[in-house]
Amino acid sequence: MHHSGAGPAGRLAPATPENRRPSAGWALFGSELSVLFRRLRTWAMLLALAAVPVLIAVVVRVAADEGGPGGGPPFLNQIKQNGLFVALTGLVVSIPLFLPLTISVVAGDTIAGEAGHGTLRYLLTAPAGRLRLLAVKYGAAVVFCIAAALAIVVAGAVIGTILFGTGPVTLLSGDTIGVGESLVRLLLVAAYVALSLAGLAAIGLFISTLTEVPVGAMATTAVLAVVTQIIGALPQLDWLHPWLFTHHWLGFADLLRQPISWDAFGANALLQGGYIAVFCALAYSRFSTKDVLS
Repeated sequence: MHHSGAGPAGRLAPATPENRRPSAGWALFGSELSVLFRRLRTWAMLLALAAVPVLIAVVVRVAADEGGPGGGPPFLNQIKQNGLFVALTGLVVSIPLFLPLTISVVAGDTIAGEAGHGTLRYLLTAPAGRLRLLAVKYGAAVVFCIAAALAIVVAGAVIGTILFGTGPVTLLSGDTIGVGESLVRLLLVAAYVALSLAGLAAIGLFISTLTEVPVGAMATTAVLAVVTQIIGALPQLDWLHPWLFTHHWLGFADLLRQPISWDAFGANALLQGGYIAVFCALAYSRFSTKDVLS
């Protein structure tokens, strides 16, 4: 049967030796990214994330004009002195719910979405094999993690500059750095957040192999992210907190000191790497033995 078009089935290629080469995997990855970022849903989620810092900046601007009270999430009061803090505040506000929700949608749809649309078995007739298909699906989810974090940072920096202007930034350590280095720090924070979400994406990938109902996989992943954060807030379970994938999600403060301390980044990378290894292995174990009928 011949398939064409931009959909998943259109990614099939003849089972020739050339398609077994690594370049075939990169071609499949590029095609997967193309499909992901041509979806209206993907751009709607990125725009929704970008709207978070924009809303924060507008509210702070109006409140400042009216002499409203302070308070609120971290970095909120610094926004009036420097617009670059809009991006940081947007990340802090988005990490508990909005970012995990969008990642859950993308990760939960990886395998279950193909099964639900009846295209999974056609994808598996390609010579890439199940391991390569899983790697491509997870790689695309990680790219979305990066795009999601950047959407907030870029939108926050732009709207903050427009409404409040920019200048030298005073770090948490009390040191002052210029605008250029401040933007580099923002990108490092975005990388930290994307890394934090990569563990959740691996969990979503595994859950996606357990069902053919993408909405179920999305909802389960999102609920798991929320429940884990609730558990992380219970002092009675202090012994468990260091093992939760959400434990270091808000630990990027060390990137806002002079000199930069990489301890939190390293601890987060180690924790997320463990979750990625375990749940990607579980996903492959499940997917490699799964009877694909759709």
